[in-house]
Amino acid sequence: MISIFRLCLSASRQTLAPVRLGLNLLANYRAALRERHERRWLKANLSRLGDMALHDIGISRGEIGCVAANRDVDPRGVRSAG
Repeated sequence: MISIFRLCLSASRQTLAPVRLGLNLLANYRAALRERHERRWLKANLSRLGDMALHDIGISRGEIGCVAANRDVDPRGVRSAG
């Protein structure tokens, strides 16, 4: 009796593997879309700020795209030589 249960459990895991893979793909796709939306939202809002406001938060207009793409990096810690 137990061996039949294990056999059925093993078969159900194999059957559900493609479903899990599909769900993981959808979750990853959704996370990527959310990240893209947040980047675009941040870039649009930073672009609306004036140069003085951008200066107050420590970035220049030319750094907006970089800041939006790398939200986890502090732009004040990365400066070009010059």
